[in-house]
This record gives sequence, structure tokens and C-alpha cells, in this order.
Amino acid sequence: MKNESRALADHIAGLIFEKKGYDVKLLELRNITTLSDYFVVCTADSDTQVKAIADHVEVALKEEGVRVWHKEGFKALSWVLLDFVDVVVHVFRKDTREFYNLEKLWGDAPVYELKDPEIK
Repeated sequence: MKNESRALADHIAGLIFEKKGYDVKLLELRNITTLSDYFVVCTADSDTQVKAIADHVEVALKEEGVRVWHKEGFKALSWVLLDFVDVVVHVFRKDTREFYNLEKLWGDAPVYELKDPEIK
């Protein structure tokens, strides 16, 4: 059985795919830091899409009773962070994601590439 934070991370990935986010990766941080259990990282092609993905995740989870604890990046829209405590969502524009390279920064973390179930 999946733990609750992993189930939330997988659910968030599904919400990201609904807004056509891509290159979705899950970084498992549970055994590395107390910061969070998982990072969900994704890419969007424009500021508008970054905002659409972040808004969709926040609103959908709020409707399910899961509230964001902290959020930032809504002014510049090149990197939006949504902190749900056990799961932190990073929505990047492609160039910003390449620059910050969280996967390399957290290189000790197991990384899982998640696939859009709509794409065969």
C-alpha cells in the first residue's frame, strides 16, 4: 500500500497532466531530508501554462480539503512552488528548470519519471 504522501504526489502528477504539463518527475526525499517527503517537478511551455498548472493543482486539492501551506513565484511565473508540507510541487518553464536542475541538486534522491496516462 502506498503511503499518503506518495499517493498525494501521484494525484498531483495527474492534475499536472490534465493541464498538459510534461517531463513530470517525482523526487523521493524521505530518507534524505526532513524538508518534505516528495518533490513533484514538471515543465510548462509558457508563463500562462505555469500559472494554469499551479492554479489547477491548488484549486483541485483545496476542493478535496488539502490546503497549500506556502506558495511563491506567482509574480514572475517562471517557477511556481506549491508547498503541501509532505509534497512540494515545482512548476517550471523549460529554461528555468534547466538552469536550476533540481534533479542534479538533489542527486541522492531516487527519481521516478511519471507518464501521462493519456499518452500511449
